[in-house]
Amino acid sequence: MRPTPVLPTPSPVSRRLWLALLVGATLAAPSIAFAAAPSRAPVQARDAWIRWLPAGLPAGGYVTLHNLSSRPVDLIGASSPDYRQVMLHHSVMKGGTMQMLPVAKVAIPAGGDFRFKPGAYHIMLMQPSHSVMPGDEVPVTLQFAGGASLEVRFVVRKPDAGAGMGSMPMPGNRN
Repeated sequence: MRPTPVLPTPSPVSRRLWLALLVGATLAAPSIAFAAAPSRAPVQARDAWIRWLPAGLPAGGYVTLHNLSSRPVDLIGASSPDYRQVMLHHSVMKGGTMQMLPVAKVAIPAGGDFRFKPGAYHIMLMQPSHSVMPGDEVPVTLQFAGGASLEVRFVVRKPDAGAGMGSMPMPGNRN
């Protein structure tokens, strides 16, 4: 017959130490989870809309962003479950032709506004994942430098719905 090993009895001090470590880990867990969660950008959005085009053609998204902070905030990207590809673009006139060029970021000035508008900066929405029609609302998540994000609901409008589109030529219109 083998002798049964005798395990040392924990002292009251080591029990308190283990209890303190357990309580500390339990209290720290929510703050670790919170730190890992994406933060909300110090930006407000207003007048968000998308110019709908038929047959799954690329659509333009427009919005005014207001920076609530005392430092510039860089918008570095966007995504939407309703479109397979979403990019930041800038329309520029080159050699008498309007071109849409992708941009890596857009700086929103401290305490100021940045306006995405027809014929200028816009959010290019390409390859809809389903039929998107005027009257729909499309969620677009704006991604900012530093990991912050903001989900904005864009209202889909007909191409001739106006909303400050100025003299930007529309497909099928003669301007």
